[in-house]
Amino acid sequence: MPSTKPIFAPPKPWTECARDLVNVAMGRKMADLVVRNGKWVNVHSGEVIPATDLAIVDGRFAYCGPDASHCIGEGTKVVDARGRYLVPGLCDAHMHIESGMVTVTEFTRAVVPHGTTSMFVDPHEIANVLGLPGVRMMHDEAEAMPVNVFVQMPSCVPSAPGLEHAGASLGPHEIGEAMAWPNIIGLGEVMNFPGVAANEQTMVGAIEATVKAGKTVGGHYASPDLGLPFHGYVAGGPEDDHEGTRAEDAIARVRQGMKAMLRLGSAWYDVAEQIKAVTEQGIDPRNFILCTDDSHSGTLVRDGHMDRVVRHAIAQGLAPVTAIQMATVNTAQHFKLERELGSIAPGRRADFLIVSNLAELSIDEVYGRGAQLAKDGKLTVEIPPYDYPAEAKGTVKLGKTLAADDFLIRAPKPSGEVDVRVIGVIENQAPTRALEARLSVEDGIVQMDRPNDVCQIALVERHRATGTVANAFVSGFGYTQDCAMASTVAHDSHHMIVVGTNREDMAIAANRLGEVGGGVVMISKGEELALVEMPIAGLMSNERAEIVAAKTDILGAAMREMGCTLNNAYMQHSLLALVVIPELRISDVGLVDVRTFEQVDVFV
Repeated sequence: MPSTKPIFAPPKPWTECARDLVNVAMGRKMADLVVRNGKWVNVHSGEVIPATDLAIVDGRFAYCGPDASHCIGEGTKVVDARGRYLVPGLCDAHMHIESGMVTVTEFTRAVVPHGTTSMFVDPHEIANVLGLPGVRMMHDEAEAMPVNVFVQMPSCVPSAPGLEHAGASLGPHEIGEAMAWPNIIGLGEVMNFPGVAANEQTMVGAIEATVKAGKTVGGHYASPDLGLPFHGYVAGGPEDDHEGTRAEDAIARVRQGMKAMLRLGSAWYDVAEQIKAVTEQGIDPRNFILCTDDSHSGTLVRDGHMDRVVRHAIAQGLAPVTAIQMATVNTAQHFKLERELGSIAPGRRADFLIVSNLAELSIDEVYGRGAQLAKDGKLTVEIPPYDYPAEAKGTVKLGKTLAADDFLIRAPKPSGEVDVRVIGVIENQAPTRALEARLSVEDGIVQMDRPNDVCQIALVERHRATGTVANAFVSGFGYTQDCAMASTVAHDSHHMIVVGTNREDMAIAANRLGEVGGGVVMISKGEELALVEMPIAGLMSNERAEIVAAKTDILGAAMREMGCTLNNAYMQHSLLALVVIPELRISDVGLVDVRTFEQVDVFV
């Protein structure tokens, strides 16, 4: 196990510095830092208050008011905001570090210049590979960061018992144990929504353990059905949900006392439709929260993180202060941390941004716990790399060298045509469609239909070296060339997904990832076009985020060269095994119809 000693000093508890805060506010003690002449974006009152000074001591705000000259002494650092906006540090309420393809440290390095100072991360990706020890690894790394990285204990490992086999299994006992860890903030998204509605004991026990610990229960209701199953799910305890795609989804959740989390990730564009609940239907915005869910390294390096989400929300018609509330104080309140973060106010951690243009959220400087962390889009502190132990690597176990024949789909007749089920990809959304296609049969083998965009998908078991390969069909990638892409990021059980237009390339791609210990690779006619190595659990690179982003650029270019025009197609690829989001998915047991939570045959 890596060292659990934090690299950066953790924030002092309020109880240890309350007297200093009072003394600074009263002028009896001098501040560590004073920021003068700013426009205070007050997310409690919804105002922008001009000519405001901030005084900070022990990493917390002590005084927020018109004149902090009484707090300035010989050792006080003074920063002139020059009339710019003082904005609370941004919070990402629901996200998966592993989706960035990098470690917690590298993710933090990438997002801090974009103004993110608090993250609520659910490491259920590594949990599906390494179990409780994997969660502890990320928990300890998160504690070592100079910003707030809180961890939600994964709730559903595996996410759909009986329909997939993950590399580990977590139950109420493990969840109860983790609730005592210092940096666990709550229960990660409860994806087994049928299990909650059916009062399955595993789900009931996990939620009960969280509630008894006084922590927040994360939700994940990935169904458009807002009838009795939805009501049963809400009654079962989940307190938020990020799986809505329609305004009616957001409204239903808020009316039931949940927080509607609206996500804008690399491939999920769910803010625009749902925010109409506020902008067009007048629903109270206090119960709306912004998040990213999944952002890969290329998005982080080039486009941003929570700043990107806030700008997008403003572009949909939200007032800037309202959008900022949804990414700060609303999140803090939800996780019972309003006294700690989410606003610029006395007693809170001094996480704030100096912003030159509020509507465009142009971030000039980023401060965490009263220390400058970034300026003009660049880190001003060094965050040392964090070493993962040997047991976090070497997790891709194929059991054999795969061959093209492993990817054959044998028909029930020697020739003619057959009707098959096809997974239909939906651009910029997590759900898929359950499609059907009529395909030809040659020598007893079902053929792909490239002109009509039907190619093969395979799920290769990689945790227990069984050599199992589940084969099916997928549509939506638009590949026009001989190619195959394989990835060991395969939410949620994280076996290996291979999508290809010819079986030889599919075998080469799968074997290549076995050689490098995981990642994503694109092969065409036996040639390697792109490779992103992810040796940590087959999910994360140990390289810098900008290096990983450059490699993903090469991957994206290779996918386009092969004919794929989907936005962030890699992210769509990685979710095709997610058997808790409708309609049709693939797992190590075969095709799964998530509308009924039943395994179905490839043939109709």
